[in-house]
Amino acid sequence: MNAPSAPIREAVILAGGQATRLRPYTDTRPKAMVEVADRPIIDYQLEWLAGHGVEHVVVSCGYKAEVLREHLAARTDAPEVTLLVEDEPLGRGGALRYAATGLRDGQAPYFALNGDVLTWFPLDEFTAFHRAKGATASLALAQYQTSWGIVEVDDAGTIGGFTQSPMLPFWINAGVYIFEAAATGLLPVKGDHESTTFPRLAEERRLAGYRIDGFWRGVDTVKDVKEASEQIPGLLAERA
Repeated sequence: MNAPSAPIREAVILAGGQATRLRPYTDTRPKAMVEVADRPIIDYQLEWLAGHGVEHVVVSCGYKAEVLREHLAARTDAPEVTLLVEDEPLGRGGALRYAATGLRDGQAPYFALNGDVLTWFPLDEFTAFHRAKGATASLALAQYQTSWGIVEVDDAGTIGGFTQSPMLPFWINAGVYIFEAAATGLLPVKGDHESTTFPRLAEERRLAGYRIDGFWRGVDTVKDVKEASEQIPGLLAERA
């Protein structure tokens, strides 16, 4: 049995999507292997997880799996990685359930990440929050930043100014989770957990949301790659 205060030592990463909106980057590689500031996304993720005590990561992939396999096989740094290849597209929820079969301790909680997320926030605080809530699953939440400019206008129609791409008072699924072992069996064999498992857990009051206070960036389009590549060097310099 795992002690309630024990750190989480395993994680899964979903790296199986074709990412058509990231073409031409993904013509020859899966999304997790797209380079941001000259490094594949998955390298940032593995380094972040290892820095918080994660010792073993299961990577679930399908599209261009051979590229990911070759890259991961050449790594010598922690954490240890197990690669599982989907025989057919399972959807994000199905891929999570499939990836969980590669965990070494099927009774322990684990982190889960979407393969297109770049973020740095304290996973120990996320874990403590999850346990304090007694949740079956917890989602990291990122504040929503609109790509549109906001017009400041009063009731009379007079424009007072403009704000470009502000943060809005809404929170979105950041693609980083903590799952208790009990959550794995609630994931669909095939399909999306966001339309099946999460609504059920929310209705049962067993789903918690942790607001990220730190850098988060989803990499879903060519524009995201370019903008993230401009942001990352400065952020890494600040963290050094």
